[in-house]
Amino acid sequence: MTLEHDGVSRRYRVHAPPGYVPTRPVPLVIALHPYPGDGLAMSGLFGWDELAERKGFLVAYPDGISGGFNALVCCGDADDVGFLAALTGHLVDGWQVDPDRVYLTGISNGGDLSFRAAVEASGTFAAIGVVSGGFIGERAAAGDYAPRHPVSVITFIGEQDRYAAQFRTGVDRWQQRLACTPVNPPPAAPAEGATLTRARCADRSDVEVYLIDNMGHAWPGASGDRLGAPEVDLRATDLIWAFFADHPRLS
Repeated sequence: MTLEHDGVSRRYRVHAPPGYVPTRPVPLVIALHPYPGDGLAMSGLFGWDELAERKGFLVAYPDGISGGFNALVCCGDADDVGFLAALTGHLVDGWQVDPDRVYLTGISNGGDLSFRAAVEASGTFAAIGVVSGGFIGERAAAGDYAPRHPVSVITFIGEQDRYAAQFRTGVDRWQQRLACTPVNPPPAAPAEGATLTRARCADRSDVEVYLIDNMGHAWPGASGDRLGAPEVDLRATDLIWAFFADHPRLS
């Protein structure tokens, strides 16, 4: 389907679960592809359609322009934050999406855009799930760059990712700006070779960070040959949805 935004016809796909009826409010997950990529490829990579069918939510897969999104360090100059906000409004109005249960997830370039949209479209998204992406670049380094409304975050970082240090610094910066403090007692290790930290922020949002020792730039538990890490004993898709289900939008 297409949606006109900023003078451009933007493309997106929507997957509806069996039994969907446009009279009953449903959650929405917007899934953002890596660079280069598109929504069609993203829909086949990480199992979001299958999970949506089991759990009863909509998934939308927008296309970036020329294969990428204008995120924090890449790619292009499109108003992708505005497009995501417009797409959300369109799906709330036309597809009976619950505005308190709208979520963003993405990997790499799509993960970076999730952080940018969490700040610049603050109040639109209840939570974001970022895999192999981060709160990085010059924009994120600015001391006042932070969401004005609560947005909870779950993120997965592979310690063998060449950007791992930047991603860790970024999520630390996010927590410092939002005055987040660790949850005690600390959670147990979620899997062999992985650690998990949890924090609660002053605005009542939550942050969960998974660090995975032997993973690179990939999606934990995904079986696809592109960006999949099936050897990791964690399924990021399931963990992200469980986190989203526990985090409706806070007023």
